[in-house]
Amino acid sequence: MANRAHLVILVLAYRLLVSLSAEAQHTKESYVVYMGSPSVSGGGGEVEAVRAAHLEMLSSVVVRSDEQEPRPSTVSLTHSYHHAFEGFAAELTEEEAAALSEHEGVVSVFRDRALQLHTTRSWDFLDTQSGLRTDRLGRRASGDVIIGVIDTGVWPESQSFNDAGMRDVPARWRGLCMEGPDFKKSNCNKKLIGARYYGIQPGSAAPTSSNASLGAVTAAMTGSPRDTVGHGTHCASTAAGAVVADADYYGLARGAAKGGAPASRVATYKVCSMGGCSSSALLKAIDDAVSDGVDVISISIGMSSAFASDFLSDPIALGAFHAHQRGVLVVCSGGNDGPNPYTVVNSAPWILTVAASSIDRTFQSSIVLGNGNVVKGVAINFSNQSLSGDRFPLVFGAQAAGRYTPVSEASNCYPGSLDVQKVSGKIVVCVGTNSMVSRRVKKLVAEGSAASGLVLIDDTEKDVPFDAGSFAFSQVGADLGAQILDYINSTKNPTAVILPTEDVKLFKPAPMVASFSARGPGGLTESILKPDLMAPGVSILAAAMPSTDKADVPAGKKPSAFAIKSGTSMACPHVAGAGAFVKSAHPGWSPSMIRSALMTTATTRNNLGQPVASNTGAVATGHDMGAGEMSPLRALSPGLVFDTTAKDYLNFLCYYGYKDKLVRMVSGDAGFACPRGAPSPDLIATAINYPSISVPRLAVGKAVTVSRTAMNVGPSNATYTATVEAPAGLSLKVLPERLVFSRRWTTAAYEVSFASAGASKGYAYGAVTWSDGAHSVRTPFAVNVV
Repeated sequence: MANRAHLVILVLAYRLLVSLSAEAQHTKESYVVYMGSPSVSGGGGEVEAVRAAHLEMLSSVVVRSDEQEPRPSTVSLTHSYHHAFEGFAAELTEEEAAALSEHEGVVSVFRDRALQLHTTRSWDFLDTQSGLRTDRLGRRASGDVIIGVIDTGVWPESQSFNDAGMRDVPARWRGLCMEGPDFKKSNCNKKLIGARYYGIQPGSAAPTSSNASLGAVTAAMTGSPRDTVGHGTHCASTAAGAVVADADYYGLARGAAKGGAPASRVATYKVCSMGGCSSSALLKAIDDAVSDGVDVISISIGMSSAFASDFLSDPIALGAFHAHQRGVLVVCSGGNDGPNPYTVVNSAPWILTVAASSIDRTFQSSIVLGNGNVVKGVAINFSNQSLSGDRFPLVFGAQAAGRYTPVSEASNCYPGSLDVQKVSGKIVVCVGTNSMVSRRVKKLVAEGSAASGLVLIDDTEKDVPFDAGSFAFSQVGADLGAQILDYINSTKNPTAVILPTEDVKLFKPAPMVASFSARGPGGLTESILKPDLMAPGVSILAAAMPSTDKADVPAGKKPSAFAIKSGTSMACPHVAGAGAFVKSAHPGWSPSMIRSALMTTATTRNNLGQPVASNTGAVATGHDMGAGEMSPLRALSPGLVFDTTAKDYLNFLCYYGYKDKLVRMVSGDAGFACPRGAPSPDLIATAINYPSISVPRLAVGKAVTVSRTAMNVGPSNATYTATVEAPAGLSLKVLPERLVFSRRWTTAAYEVSFASAGASKGYAYGAVTWSDGAHSVRTPFAVNVV
């Protein structure tokens, strides 16, 4: 009987598994079907013909589960791409997606994923660091450059988008100002010239994706271009916001707020909600932005470094490739998964990938102990503790553990770990040894336990001030934390008060690589040095969506028109604004020439004149900061540039391992053929004309030779001489040692040979710098000795 019962259970389980498997095969999810460069581009009739062809292709594979023939009525086309590249997004089963991937006109088919957002003083700091006068150089900027910001939309009422004094919108602009219940055409002006949003398309089916997060993202995107998160408004104003005098965040960071290219125009493309960003909508936004006529695209979005995909199924890489093909510079955040190596994302060579740094301002929240000692912590808080003149009892979390709660959990302010009676009315001190409990959670735990304040002892992220609103909060590192714990143990009745935050200006050292900033090497290829560049991304003041959450607004205050945010999301629009600034002075330069100018003129010294450091205090490497901290004023006159060509990028795809046919479909060049020989990632480093160098494998006893071609964009009759920064044990030879240019726009090639001369295993860093006495053209390198 027992055997028979087991058999019955196995049969039933098998039937259930078969049923679930069949159901999964017939469950529709959103997919992107990418078809490479467009077969047509132009008028509305051609666009309709492309859309009709997409519908016909889709209809050929869509079948109902109980039918063998296609059923066109079940077709659900959500986006059609037909400007910069061709393809579409649709609701498909796994079987239908697999069938489409076999179609001769299709390059790749991949699931529509939910991507994540990479979440004043900064521009003045960059100008100061350049050592150049800004008044004369600033006049070279024009208002003809258009920056497209793909993000969460825009809050158009912000003064950062005021168009006072701006000339008419450039005649080449072909974009839209889409309306919604809370957004009118009149919300656009000569500064904010375009606004689009992407949600459920008219006439298409509602989301049926089994991916709940993507469904939530799409459902939230149906309203209007208005920003309901705040991220997009902050990024757009950082890139190109108008000058707003006397801006501040509840009294902090007071000064003139402005974007990097305040004369430039802004067009926003809303593809994200609070839940994330739809990759199919992001592709559509890039396609539209290129067609609309933008010059620069800023994307502070990406997937986690843990889920990096290949280039032909990465929506940002695909869209950026085709934008670059059409002369549009694409700038992306490198991600916030640092400081561990191999965490940088958006690392395709045609993307300008940005790391985040601090500026010369911090927000200090001091802790006054009962013995009179003042401990200088870091945070943003608007507490009124100090107004009463009282001191509050001070207790370590481990001493206030709830019944049956491990001391380690209480010391970390773990949810549910604190005894309310032991914490109520006191300032609780917690540590950050459990990385699973964020600062925000610790603050909520302390608040929920009726604590009067929280002191966090944690070296992690102490370079990034946490905004605790009206709750008394301050963070210190382990050294200062030890002083506080010693004081608690030295007296029966320890007390303290946490003072409200104050600005500390001209802070040194700065810049410093932010702790959260993602690090290289890039997971997809180590043959391109990533990130490319570093820009301010810590405590950046920029325009905001006024908060409706009372907890965010100090008592007696109106919601702020500005916010202070940190992330590579904030660094990215700094570089986009700088790119637009350079483009306005050099309208004929290609995207790779602008990127080269920004990279080769970047600074690697802080405001103490010392090498830029990472958050640990160690000297920052190329995998931390790329070429260094950008210097937009210096980038206007770089002397030499490295123009990475379309052929370079196609060869990159070949060396990476893609077949000729696929590369031809991606490029639209029917005559293109991959270089002879087997694909080899090592060839990427040696043959792609990039403004930095990455050698992923240098074997002892062997040499690797890298070639580069420099173009003179400075005066005629220029002679450049090479100097080398190289660590001990690494042998470098540059041939020739001098580059002579008779005229502007002429080019000269050179080679750099690397050999190990007793170098330790692992990555070694340095740079080759070319100088004519007036310009310094620095190309950093990273060489992995194996």
